[in-house]
Amino acid sequence: MHLIVGLGNIGEKYQLTRHNVGFLVIDEMTKGLQSSSNINKSNFKADVLKSGYNLFAKPTTYMNNSGQAVVSIKDYYKIDMEDIIVIHDDLDLPFGTVKFKIGGGHGGHNGLRSIDSHIGKEYIRVRIGIGKPADKADVANYVLSNFSKEELNKLEGIITHTIKAIEALKSEPIDEVKSKFTLK
Repeated sequence: MHLIVGLGNIGEKYQLTRHNVGFLVIDEMTKGLQSSSNINKSNFKADVLKSGYNLFAKPTTYMNNSGQAVVSIKDYYKIDMEDIIVIHDDLDLPFGTVKFKIGGGHGGHNGLRSIDSHIGKEYIRVRIGIGKPADKADVANYVLSNFSKEELNKLEGIITHTIKAIEALKSEPIDEVKSKFTLK
């Protein structure tokens, strides 16, 4: 079983923000799934949908406490670390870049920091570049701001590409996925 987690913040005001790109990928992945069922377990602290051997999760804890949701689902279903895929925004990558890795530091990303503190670092990360603000002091406002119209026009293709990569990650070694699906 794979646990595919998109990071973001709940609520309409965050829906199209840069920090919510993980939620946007999960929404697109789960759109129209036929044999799916919503799992209503309040201790998961996440919106969870099960389809086949996949669990799709959007933590409802807000970004900074995402690890609470991930650990509860991981422990309940006894999911191995190598079967956890976390999709998140990455300030250190130019907009539209898609990269993959296992482990590593959180790079100041509070969602990753929370997950790392709850389950460790050895899960698969799908990093989607959102660019960075000109002024480092403006990071919080930047990640919580909406994508521009130009970025939104490009985002559909980026999300489609990311979904294909995630499907490949379920059955191929990460190095093969990196060589086929890294977008720069």
